[in-house]
Amino acid sequence: MVQLCVNGARTSADGAVVPLSPEAVADSVAEAVAAGATDVHVHPKTPCGRDTLSPRVLAATLEAIRARVPASVPVGVTTGAWAEPGPSARVARIRSWTALPDHASVNWHEPGAEEVAAALIERGVAVEAGIWSGTEGAALFRRSPLGPRVLRVLAEVTDPDPATARDSAHALLARLGTAHGRPVLLHGEEGGAWPVLRLAGRLGLATRIGLEDTLRLPDGGRAASNAELVTAGTREWAAARRGPD
Repeated sequence: MVQLCVNGARTSADGAVVPLSPEAVADSVAEAVAAGATDVHVHPKTPCGRDTLSPRVLAATLEAIRARVPASVPVGVTTGAWAEPGPSARVARIRSWTALPDHASVNWHEPGAEEVAAALIERGVAVEAGIWSGTEGAALFRRSPLGPRVLRVLAEVTDPDPATARDSAHALLARLGTAHGRPVLLHGEEGGAWPVLRLAGRLGLATRIGLEDTLRLPDGGRAASNAELVTAGTREWAAARRGPD
């Protein structure tokens, strides 16, 4: 599986290539799915470009995407604390959603992660457990009674150094242990995005790529679109899977 991470917390300051409006997001997702993405992770944005859990914005974003891609492509969203400060406020937002994503990511190191995940499960939304390197997320997840109920684990390597990101990835996977037997999606960010993606290929793990994680192609050139990143990502993953990185 190659998941598309559409835009992340990026803003217009990162360039016009980053899709922000529901229409721009839908266009970008459709192109990336045509290029090989099989799953979608998106950050719905307010008109001023801020991440939000607003039911109105979420519904508009999901409607736009689902009008452009096959129903077989799952669409997920963030529940990051920066989008709605305060665990109780995030839970209230989730309970107010009028349209539901197929899955939503919950960063396990954030306060209230268990409550947010439980609210999603109650609404029938699958949970991606976001486990960031450099946090206590892995330890908290190992002890979580909700661990066996999540859809998958997003093992997120926050080390942006291409020289050390793979070592950070190995350390994170070791801390996760059996991950409650759930599938693991391994990915990096910025300078670590491509080394970690190749490691995921070598290990046979799912991965993700998109403008949330990097604005650069493997050769260092600036990406023109999410579709271009997905094309490069599937090629790099497959090459790593065939032989040593």
